[in-house]
Amino acid sequence: MNLKRSVVNASINTAKEVIAHFGMHLPPFAHWTVEQWLQMGPDCDEIRDCMLGWDVTDFGSKDFYNIGRTLFTVRNGRMNQPNYPKQYAEKWLIDPENQRAPAHFHLSKREDIICRAGGNVLVQLTKADPEGNRSNETFTTQVDGCVRRLGPGEIVRLRPGESLTIHPRTIHQFWGEEGTGWKIDGVGYTLSAEISSVCDDLNDNVFLVDYGIRFPEIEEDEARACYLCHEYPKASAELINTVS
Repeated sequence: MNLKRSVVNASINTAKEVIAHFGMHLPPFAHWTVEQWLQMGPDCDEIRDCMLGWDVTDFGSKDFYNIGRTLFTVRNGRMNQPNYPKQYAEKWLIDPENQRAPAHFHLSKREDIICRAGGNVLVQLTKADPEGNRSNETFTTQVDGCVRRLGPGEIVRLRPGESLTIHPRTIHQFWGEEGTGWKIDGVGYTLSAEISSVCDDLNDNVFLVDYGIRFPEIEEDEARACYLCHEYPKASAELINTVS
């Protein structure tokens, strides 16, 4: 079953509730409606072109509540685009108990995962070999600035305030630890953040599963409440002409 728009809408509403509960504040464009976006001119192209905003995906797994992700990209650059020179990105991630992205690594992106509030985040790490498969080698990473040596598939528990670094070509998955987190309808939620070099979701991700689709098609079973980061309409010709 494809990811449904009703699930996307509900997940964003839950994310807003979680973020507000932990005393965080989203930027104004997080709340823009479809109708408002149709009135936005080219002055908002950084949001469009750098794919800022809401991101809800099941990665093509058709199993969103186990293999999926709801997140909000606060800032990002764009590779080889002088108009967008930022060399960094920031995402806020909603971590329900046990929901995770498929195992994957990045060719160039280096990221820190920070457990911000709620329960614990479990991070499983394995180095990728030159062919992109799981390696048996031990390796080092940094946990709150201190070197940690890990074996393949080892899990690091991050409590609120703790963080670790995921280096390029390190296979990873992370999720909210069961039995921790702030509960909504019996499910514990944790808020984490990803601080990284520029995020290029179209070219830099390598998934270790056949269904690893970063932005799958969505079944439109109800009206879109807002645009996702890969769905924004371009500024209309009328608005472009007004600006120029």
